[in-house]
Amino acid sequence: MELKKSKFGSFQGQDIDLYTLRNAHGMVVKIMNYGATITDITLPVGSTGYLSVACGFDTFEGYFADDYKNNAPYFGCTVGRYCGQIKNAQFTLDGKTYQLAKMVGENNLHGGLVGFDKKVWSAQAIENKDSVGVAFQVKSEDMEEGFPGNVNVVVQFTLNNNNELKVEYKATPDKKTPLTLTNHTYFNLSGFKSGILKHKATVYTSKMQECDATGAATGKILDVTGTGNDLQKGKLIGKAHEEKGGGFESFYLTESNFKLKKVAEIEDTESGRKLEVSTTEPAMLLYTGIYTSDALKRENGDRYGQFRGFCCETQRYQNGPNIEGSPKTYTEAGEEFSSTTVFKFSW
Repeated sequence: MELKKSKFGSFQGQDIDLYTLRNAHGMVVKIMNYGATITDITLPVGSTGYLSVACGFDTFEGYFADDYKNNAPYFGCTVGRYCGQIKNAQFTLDGKTYQLAKMVGENNLHGGLVGFDKKVWSAQAIENKDSVGVAFQVKSEDMEEGFPGNVNVVVQFTLNNNNELKVEYKATPDKKTPLTLTNHTYFNLSGFKSGILKHKATVYTSKMQECDATGAATGKILDVTGTGNDLQKGKLIGKAHEEKGGGFESFYLTESNFKLKKVAEIEDTESGRKLEVSTTEPAMLLYTGIYTSDALKRENGDRYGQFRGFCCETQRYQNGPNIEGSPKTYTEAGEEFSSTTVFKFSW
């Protein structure tokens, strides 16, 4: 196991550091403290080669290029306070209505204009015999982006020799507030040699949230059995797109009961590389980059764009603050929000 820290850039007078985690099998994960963002994941190829399987950039400046800012795909970042859309950019809590920023039409998205993805986090390296990692910490102030309560947040990334990248979230507010954090990495198990249409996706549930025309969940639960969204037995993403008449932006309900559970598996059918996703969270968004700009690429030429990367965003219910009975949407004052997701790779 190996961990290295290097300077990646600077932002508003603060150093931006890059942490490089490497396991005994040659898997490498790079994470910066701006947005607690995964900038790259590489897997070994042969005895000396490697292949990037995550969207991101090799320079800090890449995250501020016009093409990236104009498209805002949230490559690799930690999203909060509340990921996904909140209908009409507002919610009512204990009789008080909280107004948020309108970002996608009338709806709020991914915690606001300056969410956790645009903050500089403090960081502490973690080195153990069988794992290496980084714990990132940030404080979100009361009424920041319209949300009540001060919240202390810790996100810990750990890589082990089982080729598992574990992401653990903990957050404690001093007022009742909606909370759900996720990681927004886009994966391409071909190493961007091709798109993701020949990836086989399996999602172990028949249930998903219904969304309205604005993209916000309505509160209705759909049975996907026999539809294009039915991935229970595995399906090529390209074939599912044909059946659905478009790409995935589907909020599956994992029925995890807040216990760690394998909820999805994605395999590149040409190379055999595989990603297994386990989570304690009750929902997971499968997103296939419908809106990702084709102008985006890594400095080495790896080309991103529509259907060239997929996300598995584990979370609480989308639009949960406006859905009665949505599980653990709110975290009480003094209560600890806790969430774990594990990304396991094989090749």
